[in-house]
Amino acid sequence: MKRRDFVKGAAIAAAGAGALALGACGKNEEETTTPQTPESPAVLKNVRELKMVTTWPKNFPGLGTGAQRLADNISAMSDGTLTVKLYAAGELVPAMESFAAVSGGNADMYHAAEYYWQGKHKAFNFFTAVPFGLTAAEMDAWLNFGGGQELWDELSAGFNLKCFAAGNTGVQMGGWFNKEINVIEDYKGLKIRMPGLGGEVIRQIGGSSVTLPGSEIFPSLQSGAIDATEWVGPWNDLASGFYKITKYYYYPGFHEPGSTLSCGMNKDVWESLSADHQSIVSNACQAENNRMFSEFNAKNGGALDTLINKHNVELRRQSDNILRAIGIAADDVLSSVGATDDISKRIYENFMAFRKQAMGWTSLSETAYTAARALDTKLGR
Repeated sequence: MKRRDFVKGAAIAAAGAGALALGACGKNEEETTTPQTPESPAVLKNVRELKMVTTWPKNFPGLGTGAQRLADNISAMSDGTLTVKLYAAGELVPAMESFAAVSGGNADMYHAAEYYWQGKHKAFNFFTAVPFGLTAAEMDAWLNFGGGQELWDELSAGFNLKCFAAGNTGVQMGGWFNKEINVIEDYKGLKIRMPGLGGEVIRQIGGSSVTLPGSEIFPSLQSGAIDATEWVGPWNDLASGFYKITKYYYYPGFHEPGSTLSCGMNKDVWESLSADHQSIVSNACQAENNRMFSEFNAKNGGALDTLINKHNVELRRQSDNILRAIGIAADDVLSSVGATDDISKRIYENFMAFRKQAMGWTSLSETAYTAARALDTKLGR
């Protein structure tokens, strides 16, 4: 049987139950109605529309387009029985109010980064990225097979949410600075755009950090309101035009080694979906998680070449001494979050135990291989 025929059949069979669920969740959804004729596609499909808000600028490469791709794929995979209308940052609610809108039922779902919600609970950081945490591959392993998703479900349920991994940018760059960073003391007094626990680390080493949505970073850097910023990596940074203001581009990004992006759904809405629609949402998120990661990896190399060779950006590596000092501060920050409450303690301990195990394997596999590949040989030279 074709997938389209199977989904259509399941949707028709669930039409009666779906109608009751629609009535129970009035403020969280919009129902498309058409004349009740036997030929009516809307009646046969029992169409339901969900509102997705995002923290990204409209059609922003990778992040905004990934969110739109997720919305489109949910609609396509459901054969149009579950449609998702996307609202970019500021179109329905401001970027940083996406959490409250979905938790409270004024929108149905969001696409964002969980560390934006650390004001609600600091443990949300672990489900995007934490300083010196997990790579993208390790994050997927932890969420899918290390107990991470179950802990995420428990944390988010307290805010009436059900969340999924729905994108990954991979390891991020250290950021753009208006001066050289040669010793750890050079961070003192700097105003840096860096959200999440990375921002807490910046404060520990003497700087100050702010959280800004993507649309506000360039003007803040341009006006001098901030002295430095991290964003994502070469592809997104090139699109944002940071090279027009500052030329010092540092790596590696200690703060976000594998940044997972999320799709959060109002829990009442999630539970009102049919089993078939729940499966579609879950699988569409997983597909986007993989697709976005591959897209960033495909685009970053060429964008970095453009930044260096066309725009004369100065690429700088943070010294080992600086990274060690940052690592010491990061350990203090992470352990303090783990001591906040019971759920934070369990997330922290589970995460750190998985990290220790993953580091051993990654060192013997990915790290060892990339070092070997970089040896001076004739292959591909």
